[in-house]
Amino acid sequence: MFLKRPYTALLFVVIVLSSACSAKFARLQKKGTTEEKYAAANEYYKKGDYYKAGLLFEEIIPLLKGDSLAENAQFYNAYAQFQQKQYSMSSYLFKSFYATYANSPMAEEAFYMYAYSTYKDSPNYNLDQTNTLTAIDALQTFINSFPDSKYAQNCNEHLLDLRHRLEEKAYEKAKLYYKTSGVTIVNFKAAVVTIDNFQKDFPDSQYNEELSYLKVQSQYDYAMVSFENKQKERFLDVLKFYEAFIDAYPKSKYIKQAQKAYDGANKELERLAKQEQELKELKAKQAAEAAKADTATKG
Repeated sequence: MFLKRPYTALLFVVIVLSSACSAKFARLQKKGTTEEKYAAANEYYKKGDYYKAGLLFEEIIPLLKGDSLAENAQFYNAYAQFQQKQYSMSSYLFKSFYATYANSPMAEEAFYMYAYSTYKDSPNYNLDQTNTLTAIDALQTFINSFPDSKYAQNCNEHLLDLRHRLEEKAYEKAKLYYKTSGVTIVNFKAAVVTIDNFQKDFPDSQYNEELSYLKVQSQYDYAMVSFENKQKERFLDVLKFYEAFIDAYPKSKYIKQAQKAYDGANKELERLAKQEQELKELKAKQAAEAAKADTATKG
């Protein structure tokens, strides 16, 4: 009971002070001059109250156009949004600042913060990566524009992270096509094409060994469900993909599985060759019989 009283009193004091601060802020918003709001916004910012700082900066920026304070207000308003993790908004505001004050001493930092905000706004690899591509473009543009900047190393690290996300996304996409390849023949082909694109885009990826095997298997499955007049060409691609896989990964843990697809493709090619030869012989026989019949008729 004795412990509860000081706690209750302290809570009461906090509530009163909070209410007083809220009332003071409301009066400032309603009756404060532009200069008073600017000074208060800076104080709130220094204290880490980025929400109130941002509200005041937003109010006074339209009134400071052409004023020497407008530059600082816009710069710190962008930071206030960033500190609240409003990365989409901070990205927009930093980019606008750079476009407006390209010759400002803060322009380089603003451009970096625009790129960094887009980086922070980029989603995990399993989500849509449109923002990731935007962030990569922004970071690369910064490096190209300011190659000797103190922020360049940070940009390079962010780029590596974002490219890894794209790699993970592309890998999952390739695996998904492979896993669903039994649904339609289109998915068989899509698996092969997607893996091929992955290998071109990420030649040094740790996933290339697994995907090289899946490319062999996907092509074999694709050939198996193809129309017969397309099978020869597609089984020959199985052999080609297998040979590339073996050359690149001679000690791979997937060799046995890939060997089965390779052997299966060879067996199918032998069947098709035998079938083709039989058809050829049949046509020759039919042609000979037709010629014999034609000679008999003329005689």
